[in-house]
Amino acid sequence: MGRQFVIELENRPGELAHLARALAVRGIDIRHISCVGSGPLAHAFISTSDDAATREVLHGLGHEFIEGSPVVVDVDDRPGGLADVTEKLARAGVNILGALTVGRRPGVVEMAFAVDDEAKARQALGLEELSAVAR
Repeated sequence: MGRQFVIELENRPGELAHLARALAVRGIDIRHISCVGSGPLAHAFISTSDDAATREVLHGLGHEFIEGSPVVVDVDDRPGGLADVTEKLARAGVNILGALTVGRRPGVVEMAFAVDDEAKARQALGLEELSAVAR
């Protein structure tokens, strides 16, 4: 998985369509997406097939956004599974900027978190060894 982008949009009809079309025109595939809107603002949380081109499109559209490397973690698919993971991040002082479900298998939800401190998040979740192997 490449970079993750959390994009600020106006919360009005057509904004997500405009973003999706702008990416499509550049040949960029949206691999994962989650959106939420409240009041005048909405946010799209995406990963795409081309990080550099996505960044260019977002700048060209004038959207405010943040980006980061995803921290992907398996979450137990049970009541409290998400609470367990997010409490570990909170105790470590890590702020979650976005969360996205990227896969499922029996008993497990694979989630990608965009965070303000990837190293602290990986340490809090016990992912340091995995990150060293993946490099």
